[in-house]
Amino acid sequence: MSTDDHDGSADAHGHEHHEVEGPGYPTPAAMRTESEREKTAFVMALRVGMDVDGPDFVGVVDVDPESDTYAELIDTVEMPNKGDELHHFGWNTCSSSCHTEGLTRDHLIVPGQRSSRIHIVDAADPRNPEIEHVIEPEEVFAHDLSAPHTVHCVPEGKIVVSMLGDADGELPGGFLQLDQEDFSIDGHWEADRGAMEMNYDYWYQPRHGVMISSEWAAPETYYPGFDLEDVEAGKYGDSIHIWDWETKEHRETLTFGEEGLIPLEVRMPHNPEETEGYVGAALSSNVLRFWEDADGHWDWETVIEIDDREHPDWDMPVPGLVTDLLLSLDDQYLFFSNWLHGDVRMYDVSDTGNPRLVDQVWAGGNFGDRQTVGGHDIRGAPQMLQLSRDGRRLYWTTSLFSSWDNQFYPEMGEEGSLMLKADVYPDEGRLELDEEFVVDFGDAPGGPARAHEIRWPGGDCTSDVWQ
Repeated sequence: MSTDDHDGSADAHGHEHHEVEGPGYPTPAAMRTESEREKTAFVMALRVGMDVDGPDFVGVVDVDPESDTYAELIDTVEMPNKGDELHHFGWNTCSSSCHTEGLTRDHLIVPGQRSSRIHIVDAADPRNPEIEHVIEPEEVFAHDLSAPHTVHCVPEGKIVVSMLGDADGELPGGFLQLDQEDFSIDGHWEADRGAMEMNYDYWYQPRHGVMISSEWAAPETYYPGFDLEDVEAGKYGDSIHIWDWETKEHRETLTFGEEGLIPLEVRMPHNPEETEGYVGAALSSNVLRFWEDADGHWDWETVIEIDDREHPDWDMPVPGLVTDLLLSLDDQYLFFSNWLHGDVRMYDVSDTGNPRLVDQVWAGGNFGDRQTVGGHDIRGAPQMLQLSRDGRRLYWTTSLFSSWDNQFYPEMGEEGSLMLKADVYPDEGRLELDEEFVVDFGDAPGGPARAHEIRWPGGDCTSDVWQ
């Protein structure tokens, strides 16, 4: 069901949205149609594994075509320490609390994947963010957790961060809960983790009391880089986990096996009435659909398969490596990246069980003809994606993870990565690379950096959840 079919003004669940007092938007359709065009972007930028001896930073990129500094890095907020590996980040609050008076979306929660340090950045002025507070690793390790990944603001004044390892970088992982007011650590979110050992990304649908989490591996496994022997030894994930959102207990595991090796990003529809979603399995290069059956149990199927390709410089077929995916705010289009092949794909998922490929853009990678844009060499390939709220501009960066970058695209370790953009024509189901928009993080102040996740001030389709 499209989010545009659900106005959210009131429903059987008692969610009243006639007068919004809190942050965000009352419905996904409201965010899509009533918000202003993005003018600045927050972009994670790291220097771990680079030739540059400097700290990571949060970059501010000008994406306003009317601005004199369009497509430029206009500010950087450097971290106080080196070696964090900034990766994913999120907001202190979002549209899940749009009915809650007194909350404001004004702080970014910025974890370090390698350091387990969590930075609180005051982003009330999107062109001049500042670090306000730092949660030191020892405070995180005290809860026997490490390697923070996905940050979601959740109702009831909390922030939940997926953690991929224990204090020693081994398994199991878990979830860390922070308070929205003072950013203190509450402890573990989960009351019973059941069969869950590996962790990675998660999404939740509070209206149905469910959360879905995915798997990567223990930090000690993926930190050094990718080793196929680790896959053969069962050190990488192949499952997703179903959680009871209310009791915080693990309920069920869906195991994909060979069809779903390394399931990473989880995306559920923005329509809060839906109980299904997609996960991209990186190594298997498949997109899997999962859903709740009438009896309350969950099932899955493979709906998109990317064929491996032969390459003269590889001694094995090259997988696409589906590393990021997202759903447009109207839930009509699914976009995902094939980081090793070098393309971004756009699928119509109006029929959720039968995605239809409508277009793709090639930029960099091991197979794309287009290896330069705007006079810049494309180092890497499409990786982290972010879609404009109106669904008409798709942005991406080209770095995956420092050690994996250095292994597969070593030039990034020397020269940094890029941020690129395609114009989207949803009425036509079409993508077109914008060759005028290039942000080269190789030219960052203080030396080259790797650009990773992107966030819009005011929220986006991968940060906000509705209830």
